Amino acid sequence: MVFKIGLLGLGTVGTGTVEILLNPEGRHPLLSELSLHRVGVRSLSKPRSVNIPEYLLTTDLEEIVIDPAVDIIVELIGGLEPARSLILQAIENGKHVVTANKAVISRYGSEIFDAANQKGVYVLLEAAVGGGIPVIQPLKQSLGANRIHKVTGIINGTTNYILTRMKNEGADFADVLADAQRLGYAEADPTADIDGLDAGDKIAILASLAFGGRIKLEQVYCEGIRKVTATDITYAEKLGFVIKLLAIAARDPHATPEQDLLSVRVHPTLVPKVHPLASINDVYNAILVEGEPIGQVMFFGRGAGSGPTASAVVSDLLNIVAVLQMQEAEIVSPVVTHELMSCTHQHYCKIAPMEDLITRFYVRFLTKDSPGVIGNIGTCFGQHNVSLESIVQTGFQENLAEIVVVTHDVLEGNFHQALNEIKSLDSIDSIPSILRVL
Repeated sequence: MVFKIGLLGLGTVGTGTVEILLNPEGRHPLLSELSLHRVGVRSLSKPRSVNIPEYLLTTDLEEIVIDPAVDIIVELIGGLEPARSLILQAIENGKHVVTANKAVISRYGSEIFDAANQKGVYVLLEAAVGGGIPVIQPLKQSLGANRIHKVTGIINGTTNYILTRMKNEGADFADVLADAQRLGYAEADPTADIDGLDAGDKIAILASLAFGGRIKLEQVYCEGIRKVTATDITYAEKLGFVIKLLAIAARDPHATPEQDLLSVRVHPTLVPKVHPLASINDVYNAILVEGEPIGQVMFFGRGAGSGPTASAVVSDLLNIVAVLQMQEAEIVSPVVTHELMSCTHQHYCKIAPMEDLITRFYVRFLTKDSPGVIGNIGTCFGQHNVSLESIVQTGFQENLAEIVVVTHDVLEGNFHQALNEIKSLDSIDSIPSILRVL
């Protein structure tokens, strides 16, 4: 049986997907069971790097999702609308869906998966997180026997590229960002990347899979890299750290089993040089999963690009075809495969507020060069149960003393209460940097 594909979008990833579908030689034999039936594009006259028969192209994307001949819709147009509406319309018409759209899934996943479960179709999204890195299906299936404790990832290639360049060259954020935009590593509007929003979408998806519940995106804490400076990267290096934008989803180890609270967050972080994620550089992504009994397992590879992401898209297509063929041959029960392939959890995970997070902090102060400054800072922290690992004066900036503090594990709420008190001290000029420490 040949399964007909309706492809929405022929951009970078869409082109990579078509190249695989049209050149199945030497690849998985199930590719011969896939046929490109219609391709939705914005313009019929645009030059393309793949040779597609003109009769397959259309600008009417709705026509594709309602076409009774189409078995599987591949949504690669990105954005929220019309992507969301087209996915829902495809499901309503009984079609399986493969998507790389993390923004739609993180915001409307509940609506989409409810509709898919009701219709008995599959929605697969391996390409939505980590490009070509296979992490979605492992979390859904291969690691299903584990109790996952923590998922920590570098899952935005743009910010990782910027931070790598800043570290290697001692350059400032604004200069590297401008260069990244010129080279095509950063969008003209880089907000979603550099403010942590793209990583927030992705960690919401990973958290949902890892912890078996839905995630409200508005409860995911997102902080980007705009305030990270070359000075902070230099100090981090001296202290034995590198700075990475981390996306973290973790069970609260201090919560009771009944509470089962999670922290789900994105922020720049000082990562010890000995940590597995510290060596992930440039546009590469990596996701570290920690659980019981498996311990640690890390997924690493290219997090974006035509080939890697198209690889993930086609792997989802192959999974759907394999399952449908087994069901057709009555080798497995449709109920069993639907449970494995679908999103079946209905409840929402409980997300702890950030003030309840226990973590370490790095803080850089600029202060007036007056006696007792370090003592006053230490006293304020101590009065709020913030224990300090180190506090040192590192030098001067334009007649202001620079003081760097690293804390032990502290309650975030206590830390910020202490910081608010320190800000009111006459000797404090400014606090240029506050970063968490892994």
